[in-house]
Amino acid sequence: MTEYIFPKDFLWGVATCATQIEGGWNEDGRGASIWDHFASQPGKIANGDTPAVACDHYHRCQEDIGHLKQLGVKSYRFSFAWPRVLPEGVGRVNRKGLDFYERLVDGLLEAGIVPNATLYHWDLPQALEERGGWGNREIVHWYSDYAQLMFETFGDRVPIWATFNEPIAIYVGYGLGFFAPGHRSEKLARQAIHHLLLAHGEAVQRFRSLRLAKAKIGIVVDIWKHHPARDCDEDRELARYNDESTYRYFLTPLFKGHYTDYILGKLEEQGARPEIQPGDLAQIAQPLDFLGVNCYSRYLVSTDKDAADLDKRRAANPSAFTACGWEILPEAIYDAVMTARGEFAGDLPIYLTENGATFPDHLTEDGKVHDAARIAYLDAYVKQIHRANQDGADVRGYYIWSLLDNFEWSSGYSLRFGLLYTDYPTQRRIWKDSAYWYQETIRNNGLREA
Repeated sequence: MTEYIFPKDFLWGVATCATQIEGGWNEDGRGASIWDHFASQPGKIANGDTPAVACDHYHRCQEDIGHLKQLGVKSYRFSFAWPRVLPEGVGRVNRKGLDFYERLVDGLLEAGIVPNATLYHWDLPQALEERGGWGNREIVHWYSDYAQLMFETFGDRVPIWATFNEPIAIYVGYGLGFFAPGHRSEKLARQAIHHLLLAHGEAVQRFRSLRLAKAKIGIVVDIWKHHPARDCDEDRELARYNDESTYRYFLTPLFKGHYTDYILGKLEEQGARPEIQPGDLAQIAQPLDFLGVNCYSRYLVSTDKDAADLDKRRAANPSAFTACGWEILPEAIYDAVMTARGEFAGDLPIYLTENGATFPDHLTEDGKVHDAARIAYLDAYVKQIHRANQDGADVRGYYIWSLLDNFEWSSGYSLRFGLLYTDYPTQRRIWKDSAYWYQETIRNNGLREA
């Protein structure tokens, strides 16, 4: 028998996000987020979907905690919705919003599940976007005031905190326009990212000042490495540029206290170099307790569009891709972990805070969801995480995206990533075969194969 057994205190978990599951978008004093506003604009979201109801988790929180407990997860990664607790983004606190998260956190603890909280998962209060959003340097203090409120309220009960999830989403929203708030400016995007990193640094400083004895803080960065499609200088240079302008653009200032001369030079050529004030980089590079890494796949890039054509590659080998076109490459998660460890985080603990896959799930006549492809995907990726630990990485936990099928941003409800099938008309949760597989994996603390 071959075994892939993990340390006894390994945190097997699942992940969600407030905007994607909560619903209740205008209930009990919650303010609007940039995603509420973005989704209200025709053509922004597939099928005209909105996150107004999503998985109705706001009303079904206790039911969902029951599913978590039944799964046997050791930890649950969720996000606080900034506009639910501060409807205008600053100032007046919405007590009913805090009460909801009180019930969530206390319910998790009663179930023996470790809360893992993300402060910002892309849902900026719309009121702050109207004041310049992440493009306004004042947001460093707006965000840090919000963070401090949450630290003071939940710091005695939440042991794992992330300041931000996937800051690259700021670029997609401010530079490419595909995400909220829908701007298309390279310069604005790069300045917004700089402000986000500053906000991260100030929030970490405030966290430390509170001396929360049992709590740890970090940040979550997605590491999808770019690979040249051809063995030529042009493709290697493109892969380098894409790496430098995505995950390295965050990890270098966070862990090394500077942006690389390479990327600053490229941004200077584009007229998009951010304004950096004295002391900024020192503030960004605050010591962290862990690094969260999200990884699903890799990118293949080429200056020759035909060489990296995704449609052709999928047509040639459809089983090698998920329903949203992401390549199934288990080695990518090993590569991401070892890159994080070897070049940035060193011996810092790492959590795999998101990994999962979407496939065309459907209910069969027996009322079940048979998702063998997802099980095969997860099985292969878990083995690569085990391999990383065997090779010296300190991976402390693994969180599957996601507990539930949910609102997948600009794709709306067209993609299903959940271990539990969400029947949106009834909001019934139905365990997929992969949920039972994960339950058994957790019970065994790993994988056993004959």
